[in-house]
Amino acid sequence: MSETQLAMANGPSLALSQPRLPRWAPILVAVLAIAAAGLPAMILGWGLVPWLLLAVLLFAVGLPLWSGLVENRRSAVDRLMTTLIWAAFAVALIPLVWLLWTVARIGGPRINVEFLTYSMRNILGDGGGIYHALLGTLLITAAAAVISVPIGIFAAIYLVEYGKGKTLARLMTFLVDVMTGIPSIVAGLFALALFVLLFGPETRLGFGGSVALSLLMIPIVVRSTEEMLRLVPDDLREASYALGVPKWRTITRVVLRTALGGIITGVTLAVARVIGETAPLLVIAGLSDSTNTNLFHERMTTLPVFIYYQFTQPGVVPFGSHGEAPGIARAWGAALVLIVLVMVLNLLARLIGKIFAPSKG
Repeated sequence: MSETQLAMANGPSLALSQPRLPRWAPILVAVLAIAAAGLPAMILGWGLVPWLLLAVLLFAVGLPLWSGLVENRRSAVDRLMTTLIWAAFAVALIPLVWLLWTVARIGGPRINVEFLTYSMRNILGDGGGIYHALLGTLLITAAAAVISVPIGIFAAIYLVEYGKGKTLARLMTFLVDVMTGIPSIVAGLFALALFVLLFGPETRLGFGGSVALSLLMIPIVVRSTEEMLRLVPDDLREASYALGVPKWRTITRVVLRTALGGIITGVTLAVARVIGETAPLLVIAGLSDSTNTNLFHERMTTLPVFIYYQFTQPGVVPFGSHGEAPGIARAWGAALVLIVLVMVLNLLARLIGKIFAPSKG
């Protein structure tokens, strides 16, 4: 029997591959969608946003339709979902880019050496800077981290390594969840009540702001560290125990080292969460126009509080000038510095996490 007769006897052959659209198909569909959307946009006088929305809609319909005709239903659905995901990502990115661009455009011209190295002491009009607020932000946030990080990490270690199934662990988990949702102003009122009770009704000091921020940081550090510790495989713990290593040393030398990158990331998220807080620091740390490096003496200003007061009390527009009050420009400049500070902290955390992360392979 010939090969042709044998193939016919065995029935129709099944193809091992399906036809696929070329790699440049999405680019072609995108160009056609933009061109097709441009026609009604020009006729009806639409702006850029309606034009792009119609182009995205045409792309989301055209590419899956072409894929369904050439490929198969599964590929068409896959291309449709991919398009929707990218569209959702772009929509979520628009407010972030818009915010960064607005702050950089308005606050960028205000940034100079004087703005970063001078305080607002004896400044009534234009001039002055954020040195006192920047220094206060760093000191108060650093003190809050010193308080929160050890407490949060030790609490997470207890929950994961020692408290499995215990009533105390369940109670701690419940309280941590409750603390996560506490409004920041409540933390500030608690710190104010505590220090007023200890030192008198006129007490306003930077360390009180650190205590208030630590109440907001601790639950974030606990939850993030707890999740990272749970991701450490039990095989590593058992291997360490099999070598005769005690539990405390296994935790410090194996578990914590393995989860160090995630722990640092969680601490950074906690710092980023509180570094922009305004309400608790308004209540307990107060406002000062001078540089103060002592957390335990007198008021201390932070960048969020500085921004708040510059917007609410921007000063008087100079006579004969049609511009804004000087405080508005200072507020935008301080906002840009605060955003850059948070970005630097996140990049530094990623770098440290990468350096101390356990090697793979």
